[in-house]
Amino acid sequence: MPKRIFAAKLENLSQIGAYIVQAALKAGLDDEAVYAVQLAVDEAATNIIEHGYKDVANGKIVCCCEVMDDGIKVELLDRGRQFDPDKIPEPSFDGITLENISPRGLGLYFIRKLMDEVRFDFSTGKGNKLTMVKKKRK
Repeated sequence: MPKRIFAAKLENLSQIGAYIVQAALKAGLDDEAVYAVQLAVDEAATNIIEHGYKDVANGKIVCCCEVMDDGIKVELLDRGRQFDPDKIPEPSFDGITLENISPRGLGLYFIRKLMDEVRFDFSTGKGNKLTMVKKKRK
């Protein structure tokens, strides 16, 4: 599938999601896997918009999908602020009731749980690249 470029605005999340769903279906993923990819990309794009491009009016998100024999590879490229994903601790849910879990701050956790592979590449001058892979179930 060709790459698509989206303005980094929350109102474009539905367009990004539609592009991702189309690619995931083309890759032959089942409904549960399609939903997982869509949710992971939505979380990642939201993080890019809200954190990477905070106070930036004209940011862009480049989405590339590669249909593979065993699943799909999604790349999100941006030129927003960098961050160190290894410094984001995995949340602890010990002793916390569902009502007390904050809906914020769990995006990276969900991305890692939903996808089979997650890689970040932060290259000076080239921007940020998030690569996510979802494999078909056997």
